[in-house]
Amino acid sequence: MLEYLPPLNEHNLPYPDTMHPIVVHFVIAMVLFAVVCDVIGYFTRNARLYEVSWWNLFFATISIFVAIVFGQVEAGLAEPYAASVSTLNLHSILGWSLSGVLSAVTAWRYILRSRDPKTLPFAFLIVGGLLTLLVLFQVYLGDVLVWIYGLHTVQVVEAVRKGVLR
Repeated sequence: MLEYLPPLNEHNLPYPDTMHPIVVHFVIAMVLFAVVCDVIGYFTRNARLYEVSWWNLFFATISIFVAIVFGQVEAGLAEPYAASVSTLNLHSILGWSLSGVLSAVTAWRYILRSRDPKTLPFAFLIVGGLLTLLVLFQVYLGDVLVWIYGLHTVQVVEAVRKGVLR
């Protein structure tokens, strides 16, 4: 069966470059923009920003699962070496956790929107702030995996294939 799969390239991927960062940057932007819209909408009493926030949360919730699928595939193909394993595991666990948290926040937002689309409780802004902190920590972990550990970079893939990194 493996003969039907495409060969892995110099990034240890069956496609030209990593897809996870491309998809996940949409999720990051949509979540952060939704929180910003909520905060500005709350303090300026501009209910139109709540609508913008809602749609960003909705599409971010769908997109995070696409990002997780690519992330899991690419994590499996990364052949992580010992120094990077704990960070990669934490990044994976937090990614799955964030999908649940984001789904719950979006569901809560849907209920709030269904009841009264022109108001938002302050507690939701606090949850948005906590969600922002989780997203930023996840971004930090992803940055460490790429910029410190070099997963899927040509040099690290070559080193792992030659047995230099274990």
